[in-house]
Amino acid sequence: MTKNDFEEIRILDNFYQTSSFFPMPVVLVSTLSEDGQTNLGPYSLCFPFRIAGIGKWAMKLNARSDSNTAVNIQRTGVCALNFIPDDKKYMEACVQLGFPGESTEDKMKHNKFTLMPSTRNGNGNEYPEIVQESIQVFECSVAEDIPIWTDEETTECHMVLAVEKIVMQKKWKEALIKGEGFPPIPIDYGFRNNVNFWFTKHSKPYKVPLPERKGIDINSVRYAVDRSDPDIKWTDEACEKIVKVPRIFLNRVVQGVAEQARKDGVTLVTGEYMDKMRDKRSQEKES
Repeated sequence: MTKNDFEEIRILDNFYQTSSFFPMPVVLVSTLSEDGQTNLGPYSLCFPFRIAGIGKWAMKLNARSDSNTAVNIQRTGVCALNFIPDDKKYMEACVQLGFPGESTEDKMKHNKFTLMPSTRNGNGNEYPEIVQESIQVFECSVAEDIPIWTDEETTECHMVLAVEKIVMQKKWKEALIKGEGFPPIPIDYGFRNNVNFWFTKHSKPYKVPLPERKGIDINSVRYAVDRSDPDIKWTDEACEKIVKVPRIFLNRVVQGVAEQARKDGVTLVTGEYMDKMRDKRSQEKES
């Protein structure tokens, strides 16, 4: 292939679907309408925003500023992101829920999903319900330090949603912890030709090992940990657990472990503690 094989395409509004092939997730965002009814809205412009830092994890959601979802989130500050399985009947149900301009009452007459109470602690009516058919659910609140921003010209509403809680079906939780198996999550290619939405079937993921040359030696790890937190010590076995971390990410990983160790009241990071950190869900496995 040469550069002559490429041709420029005109960039239009909604360029991610009109001027490109851009695979996206499919989530049902549940929010609370003004009368307390749960509203479901399908979205694909929903991506991880903050991925590191204990308690700072967040998702970025784009929506029309006048949509039920955006209006409800701005009023209540809460929502839930429901990841439904890859099934054509669910995709058809999503499309039915995505018709713009309908009230929550009118829209939810077409709802084919089963709603159940939020798993967050509350008075029973301060959080939207979640979708029972979901593989996993992110229960979120608007990030306190990043205001919701609306572009008045395009009516785009940009929201950063702090992830407060993640719940998932038991079998997929076990698959995640063991590192074995992936759920059938649908992929959306967007609205095309003014006729259809396009989705692709989930296929079996394949793995590619990390390149060995990207690792570092234990002396480099020791250098990093000795300069990270003077109150937290590391054993050699613990250092060996992260020798394969690319150098560019080493300090971030070390700081993350130190932060969690302080939270857990740990002053000596051992190999056993690192195994628990690697799982990131050790408390769930022990419960």
